[in-house]
Amino acid sequence: MNPETVSMNNPSFSLCVYCGSRPGNNPEFAALARQVGTWIGRHGGQLVYGGGHNGLMGIMADAALAAGARVIGVIPKALVEKEWAHTGCTELHVVENMHERKRIMAEHADAFLALPGGIGTLEEFFEVWTWRQLGYHDKPVGLLNLGGFYDSMLAFLGSAVSSGFMNEWQMGLIRTGSDAELLMAELVQAAGTALPTVRLDQI
Repeated sequence: MNPETVSMNNPSFSLCVYCGSRPGNNPEFAALARQVGTWIGRHGGQLVYGGGHNGLMGIMADAALAAGARVIGVIPKALVEKEWAHTGCTELHVVENMHERKRIMAEHADAFLALPGGIGTLEEFFEVWTWRQLGYHDKPVGLLNLGGFYDSMLAFLGSAVSSGFMNEWQMGLIRTGSDAELLMAELVQAAGTALPTVRLDQI
């Protein structure tokens, strides 16, 4: 068997993606979520995410499942009803609280990626970035800046650097880009994983 050929039961990489539980008001956000989910599946990967069925979360998970990816969802009990837990996940972990949710998501990931989203997405992104700077993990962290969505935040972070509260080394711990496929490939490769192009069940 080709060493770059993988099956759904043996994913070649695991990407944790943070994104909105709402779809946003720009159709490009939904298209991006589908692109991310489809790319993960077509490259024999595993999606780890917050386990919701609504918004970008649900769109991405549905696309990943349709493309043959393993999908691990992790959702707190208190959010099962609010976010409508995605019962179609390959694995759905219902946990007690947000701390347990984020811990399990991080443990199952080779790399992290934030898509457009709200306060929950930002909180998860900043926490995993903080963990990286403290040495709690050495996994790559990415920020997908579709259409300049995160331009203002990145400008603010730049002002934090110039004001002496951050430094360029910290900024260098995150990878940013507007091209989803290029950024995901960069994250997977930075995690030390060869990127396959074909799944065993597609042959």
